[in-house]
Amino acid sequence: MVSLQEQFTALADRRASAAIHLQTLGDFRLWRHGQEVNNKEWGRDKTLQLFEYFITTRHRKGQHKEQILDRLWPDLDGKAGEQHFKVALHGIHKVLEPERESRQYPRYISRIGVVYQLAPDSLWIDADALEQYIAIGNQAAADDTALAIAAYRQAIDLYKGVFLPDRVYEDWSSEERERLQVLVMGSLISLGELLVHDNPMECVRYCQQALQIDHTWEDAYRLQMEAYFQKGNRPMAMKTYQQCVHVLEEEYGIPPLPQTKRLMERILQ
Repeated sequence: MVSLQEQFTALADRRASAAIHLQTLGDFRLWRHGQEVNNKEWGRDKTLQLFEYFITTRHRKGQHKEQILDRLWPDLDGKAGEQHFKVALHGIHKVLEPERESRQYPRYISRIGVVYQLAPDSLWIDADALEQYIAIGNQAAADDTALAIAAYRQAIDLYKGVFLPDRVYEDWSSEERERLQVLVMGSLISLGELLVHDNPMECVRYCQQALQIDHTWEDAYRLQMEAYFQKGNRPMAMKTYQQCVHVLEEEYGIPPLPQTKRLMERILQ
């Protein structure tokens, strides 16, 4: 059985060995054999759009061509859609494997009949690495605090911003974007909880990072209050509580949770 430490090391090794590196968080960038691909290499936007759709659906079962066309270009009729798909797919292969011979099977986009899917294990994708680091952190938190902290930090370092920001108005990307945001916010709180007693000000920093993603995240306010209290800064703990009260009232018309109120009572005592 592979240990968590071995899994942690393997993630770094995989990043170093992968021929294709993808950044999807905060910006879209691609490196091929260590060289960043210029945006001009994608040619038409539909080529990049199709590739980003493959990235977004990478963990689902293969997508039927008609399903892909319906999600990406529903306004195009059958022939026009087929032509756009063919040209875009060819463009993706050209970017990922410019040296591939025409009869050679593509390495990164699998095809069975008219069903297509990205082969995520053949590339390094920041969103996948982030999720894997968080999984290690969650498993290690109870027994190996140092490993959990290291894993969470690696995940958080990978989060440069929202998933595929160039597609924020596309319905097909929203679910993955929201899922990754929730994962990151949870890992920020988990990391903060591990640091709150030994390094409260670093805990505060991670709480503030979570609140930059979602300023209504009550867990982050509560943990930040605890961190300031551990540091002996009661005024900042009280100010954080007041911020929490104001935001929750303004956004949702609700008071803080009972556990947040109990913490405030403890701080006042």
